[in-house]
Amino acid sequence: MKVLITGAAGGLGRALAVECALRGYDLFLTDVNEGGLLSIKRGLLRRFPVKVMIKSCDLTSERETGELFQFADRNGWTFDMLMNVAGIDFEGGFLERSSYNILKIVRLNIEATLSVTHKALARRNGSSKRFYLVFVSSLASMYPMPLKAVYAASKRFLLSLAYALGQELKSRNVSVLALCPGGLPTTPDALAGIQAQGFWGKLTTNRLETVARRTIEKALRGRRVYIPGVVNALLSFFGRLIPETAVAKFLYGRWSKAQKLRFREQAGGAC
Repeated sequence: MKVLITGAAGGLGRALAVECALRGYDLFLTDVNEGGLLSIKRGLLRRFPVKVMIKSCDLTSERETGELFQFADRNGWTFDMLMNVAGIDFEGGFLERSSYNILKIVRLNIEATLSVTHKALARRNGSSKRFYLVFVSSLASMYPMPLKAVYAASKRFLLSLAYALGQELKSRNVSVLALCPGGLPTTPDALAGIQAQGFWGKLTTNRLETVARRTIEKALRGRRVYIPGVVNALLSFFGRLIPETAVAKFLYGRWSKAQKLRFREQAGGAC
C-alpha cells in the first residue's frame, strides 16, 4: 500500500503517518512545513522498515501542487490511498478576520483539497485496483457555527463531497471516507481552544492515536463517515433533530464565552 498524506507535519497527519507505517505502508508526505517533514521522515525511518518520501508544497498554489505530482510521477509513485488532512482555521468572528485569512480557509480547505484529489484520482488511469480516499472534515460540519462560520462551512463542503464521490466513484472501486472529529490536541492553539471550552471541550476531544487507527480501519472497511467518540456521535444525531437556527443560537453562546476566555488568557500571558 502506498499512501499520500497532505498536512503530514501536523498532529493528525503525523499520527496517520505513524499508523500507516505500523501497517507496513509506504508513505509520500507533503506539508508546507519542510522542517516538520524532515523530522517525521527521520523518525519513521528509525522505527519502521518502510519507504518514506517527502516534498514540501504550498497546496494553495496550483503550480506547486502540479510540481508535487510531477515529482511523484518521476519517482514512480502510484497511490493506493489519499488522506486529505491539510486544513486551516482562524479563530474569531467573521468581521474580525481579514478577507485574506477568510479566503485562505477556502483556498486550502476546499480548493487545494479538490485539486489534490482530482490529480490523484486522474492518475489511476482506469485502474480497477481498490483506491481509498479520506477527507478530514470535522464535527463542525454538522452544524452552522457562528464565530467559526467559514471553517465549518468549508468542512461541510468536504462532508457533502465525500458522500457524493462515494456514490459516484463506487463503480470505479474507489472507497470514500469523511472523518469528522471533535477536538484534537494537534497544536498549542488547538489545546488552548479545547481548554477554553472547559467541560465540553474535554468531553468532545479525542486521542490522536486512536483517531488515526480507527480512521484507517474504517476506510479499509468501506465506511462513509467516521465520527470519533460516543459523545460526538450523539451530538451529531441530536443536532440533526433541532432547527438550525436554535443550534446556531446555542453554539454562538458557547463559542462567545470560550473565545472571550481564551483571548483574555492570551492577553494576561502577554503582560
